Amino acid sequence: MQEMSSVGGLSKARLGRMRGIMAGHVESGHLPGLVALVSRHGEVHVDVIGKMAIGGASMRRDTIFRITSMTKPVTAAAAMILVEECKLRLDDPVDRWLPELADRKVLRAIDAAVGDTVPAKRAITLRDLLTFRLGLGMIMVFPDRYPIQKAIAEAGFAPGPVFPSFAPDDLMRRYGTLPLVYQPGERWLYNSGTEILGVLIARAAGTTFGKFLHERIFAPLGMNDTGFSVPAAKLDRFATAYTRDHATGELKVFDDPSTGKFAKPPLFENGSAGLVSTADDFNAFAQMMQNGGRLGSERILSRPSVELMTSDHLTSEQKQGSELFFGDNRGWGLGLSVFTKRDDLSTAPGRFGWDGGYGTSWYSDPKENLTGIILTQRLMDSPQPPAVMADFWTSAYQAIDD
Repeated sequence: MQEMSSVGGLSKARLGRMRGIMAGHVESGHLPGLVALVSRHGEVHVDVIGKMAIGGASMRRDTIFRITSMTKPVTAAAAMILVEECKLRLDDPVDRWLPELADRKVLRAIDAAVGDTVPAKRAITLRDLLTFRLGLGMIMVFPDRYPIQKAIAEAGFAPGPVFPSFAPDDLMRRYGTLPLVYQPGERWLYNSGTEILGVLIARAAGTTFGKFLHERIFAPLGMNDTGFSVPAAKLDRFATAYTRDHATGELKVFDDPSTGKFAKPPLFENGSAGLVSTADDFNAFAQMMQNGGRLGSERILSRPSVELMTSDHLTSEQKQGSELFFGDNRGWGLGLSVFTKRDDLSTAPGRFGWDGGYGTSWYSDPKENLTGIILTQRLMDSPQPPAVMADFWTSAYQAIDD
C-alpha cells in the first residue's frame, strides 16, 4: 500500500520543508528554540526544535511559554461568557463595576496639556473595552512628544515589555487619574481595554480573574498548564525569555524561569499579557474558537458569540494612528485581530487570532479549517512580526494539500 503523502489536508513533504526552515532560524542563533503547531481537519502536526534556554535542556512539546498578548482573546472569551449569562451587556456603561472610569474627561487634542479637557460625550461600555475604543491605551509615537504620554508613563502604563504589577484596585485608581485620549468609541488604542477588562470580569463574577478563567475555560478545555504563573513543580518545563542586547546584538536573558516574574502568583492577573501556556493547551482554546465555541462535549461559547468576536468592528477612521498594527489588510474584533484582505499566502479574509510580544503567534482560519501556533521566547523588536513568524505562516499555508 502506498504511504499517504498528506494527512489532514497537509502535505508531509511540505511540513518537512517547514521544519527545515524553522530549524534554520534556531541554528542561526536568532533564538534558542521553538515549538510550532499546525492543525487541519483534526490532524495536529508539531515541530519541537532547539533548547528551552541557551546551553540548556532540549525544547519539549509541553514546554511552557509566556504568551503575553495572546492572553487578550482568552480575556475577551471570558467576557462573552458573562454576556451570554446576561451578567454583562455589551452596550451598558461599565460605571457600575468600574466607578473609577465614570464621568471621564477627554483631552481637547492629543497634543494638549493633560488638564486641557472636555467632558466625555458618553460613558465607556463593555464593547469599548473589547474593541479597544475606550479612549485609553498605548500611543505609538516614539520618542514621546505629547504631555499625555508622560502622564501615562508616570501612571505606570508606558508601552514596553514590562507589564503593570499593581493590585487591581490600584491599577484602576491609576487609570482613573488619566484623561481619555479620545472620546469613547472614536479611536482604537492598544492594550488597555483587556487590561481593564480582567478587573471588570473579576468584579462582575465575584471571584478572582484567574479563578474565573480556570473554572470556565481552562479546566473544561483541559488546559492544565495555562495560568498566570508557573508552579515550582513545572519550572523545569518553563522556557527562558530573551531579548536582543542593542549594544552587542547578542541575546540576553529578559526573564529567568525560576527567579522571574512568572515564578510566583502575580499581584495583578493581567488580562492583556499575563498568561503562560503550551502549544497543546492553546490549541485547545484555538480549536474551541474555530469550532464555533465548542471542543468535544464542552461548549464554552455559542457560535453567534464567536462570530461576533471574529468580525471586524473598526472603521478606517477608528484605525487612524494604528497602521503599524493593521496595515491595510486587517481589523479588530473583540479582543483579537481579523484579516479582511488577502495580500499574502496567510492573510486570508476571516482568519483571526493575535501575536504575543515575547515571540508567540496564533491564528485560526475557519475557511481552511487551519490553526497555527508558534511559540518562542525571543522578544519581538517591533509590532512587525520577526522573520521566524513570517516564515512559519508562509510554511503553514504552503503545506495545504488540496
